[in-house]
Amino acid sequence: MTLVKFNERKDSGLLSPVFNDIFENFFNDAFVSDRMVSRVPAVNISETDGHYHIELAAPGLKKKDFKLNLDRNVLTISAEKQTEQTENDKKYNKREYSYSSFVRSFTLPDSADDKSIEAEYTDGVLKINVAKREEAKMASRQIAIK
Repeated sequence: MTLVKFNERKDSGLLSPVFNDIFENFFNDAFVSDRMVSRVPAVNISETDGHYHIELAAPGLKKKDFKLNLDRNVLTISAEKQTEQTENDKKYNKREYSYSSFVRSFTLPDSADDKSIEAEYTDGVLKINVAKREEAKMASRQIAIK
């Protein structure tokens, strides 16, 4: 990072344009912005007659990076990934570490069967299927009019 010395004008309450440019360039830098923005994967939740479906978009992770935990009726999905990049050259040695993690929690409805939860990770999408209890499946029916 380059440090730039500047003189702030006393007659103006505004910061100088050079100062604004420095901060704008710094915060728009990909290296800085990637580490400043908290990244939480997008989630799609849907329901069919027999299941609740949760799809979490998390590309770049592996199946072993995920942890699913069920505590009472709260389903918690977490992931943590650590990478290390090393470059060796004749005159310098460079190492960069990268850590990314997230946690998402969902409260399951009473109609969810907590003993029948299945998860699959393919093509960057974690798919979780939560079966409904039998009572919930039969709750919807057609009533004949007499």
